[in-house]
Amino acid sequence: MQKAHSIEEEHELVDKEMLALVYISQPGCSVCHSLLPQVEELLSEFSRITSIHVDAAQVKEIAGEFTVFTVPVVILLSEGKELDRMARFVPLGELHEKLVKYNKLVQ
Repeated sequence: MQKAHSIEEEHELVDKEMLALVYISQPGCSVCHSLLPQVEELLSEFSRITSIHVDAAQVKEIAGEFTVFTVPVVILLSEGKELDRMARFVPLGELHEKLVKYNKLVQ
């Protein structure tokens, strides 16, 4: 998973991608830290999906850009347009199903 250090870098990495996953977290969030490696492992099945990790404490504009009120947030995008999102408690089975579905659509 790539790390974006600015809102511009996030846009540059995902806006042209057919399918991208943006993972938004904050340093003091224990759920964020335990979920991240699980999401990364899940993404290992989907080599065509670009994945970006953004620290909301470092990139403060990300909360306004994506209307984020709680973390962690997983947002699926296609060419910069939001397809789906999951926040706070992210069921990995449900996330996997969505990744399979959207991955088939963009092939």
